[in-house]
Amino acid sequence: MSSTPATSAPLAPQETTQTDVLIVGAGPVGLFAAFQAGVLGLKCELIDVLDRPGGQCTELYPEKPIYDIPAVPGCLAQDLVDRLMEQCAPFAFPMHFSQRADSVSEHAGADGHPRLLVTTDAGKRFDVAAVLICAGAGAFAPQRVALPEAAALEDRHLHYAVRDTSRFAGRRVIVAGGGDSALDWALALRKVAGRVTLLHRREGFRAADHTVASMRAAVAAGEMDFVVGMLGGLQTDDAGKLTAATIKTRDGEQTLPADELVALYGLVSEPGPIAQWDMDMRAGRIVVDTTTYESSRRGIFAAGDICFYPNKQKLILSGFHEAALALRKAYHYANPQKSLVHVHTSNNAALKEKLTHA
Repeated sequence: MSSTPATSAPLAPQETTQTDVLIVGAGPVGLFAAFQAGVLGLKCELIDVLDRPGGQCTELYPEKPIYDIPAVPGCLAQDLVDRLMEQCAPFAFPMHFSQRADSVSEHAGADGHPRLLVTTDAGKRFDVAAVLICAGAGAFAPQRVALPEAAALEDRHLHYAVRDTSRFAGRRVIVAGGGDSALDWALALRKVAGRVTLLHRREGFRAADHTVASMRAAVAAGEMDFVVGMLGGLQTDDAGKLTAATIKTRDGEQTLPADELVALYGLVSEPGPIAQWDMDMRAGRIVVDTTTYESSRRGIFAAGDICFYPNKQKLILSGFHEAALALRKAYHYANPQKSLVHVHTSNNAALKEKLTHA
């Protein structure tokens, strides 16, 4: 949706939720941004298109280890999200799920300073001083299996993410895909499943070399199977349960017995309605000024994978840094008459009291 021209009349407060900052995206970067907002004394609310916090981490690989978070030698993706939720919990910022930010328009606040009105596809309206977009790669969905019988098996025997490894215990599992996620899960599931077969259309992979080496070693040791081919069909019994998959190979077709299919073909991602928010963008990402992480549009900031600048690194820790700096500029929009005085959290008695008691 396109943005509308600025207006001069202030909005009636009862029509909207009024806060300092709206954070779009409740993944790790968005959750850390909420904590930082609380540290700075900002009010904020969060929205996310998913039905729970965590973003890509919990949607795609909740049980995958993460090793590059400062001072955390290693933790599962879900554990990281849980810790971030615990960290920002003392501020009790409202979170709104299963809705996306659709449109943004400008208006003058009661004090005459510019503000933004954001509406969601669920009809919510937020009157804010700033918007911080932490939407990862944008609105995303897994690439689905393009077979007519696939839809009836989704969420039963066809999975696009692994949320609980125990449900695959003793089962015959096909993991389809050639990226890190597919290989990682094939290796992990071989420890609980009855038998795991990795299916990929070619011998080469889009995964890290050490992951490919681990997979090939597991195959050589007889711990799992690897088949070069593509899904040609899915077979079910009278109860609608998956029993086998037809595989198209260079030598013809073969049938693989299977109880569960995990299809990890990657994501289809796009920025969604924010692409129409009149910001400079490059390849679906928001171009930002690296001194403030503000976009080309006043009051709209971006942090995490959704933002773009030279030498941008798609790391969670980079997103944390970007969000922290963005909120310091957002503070001036929310409090135009006040100066932000930097105080270390360890020296902030009121903040320490709040966090300790929480």
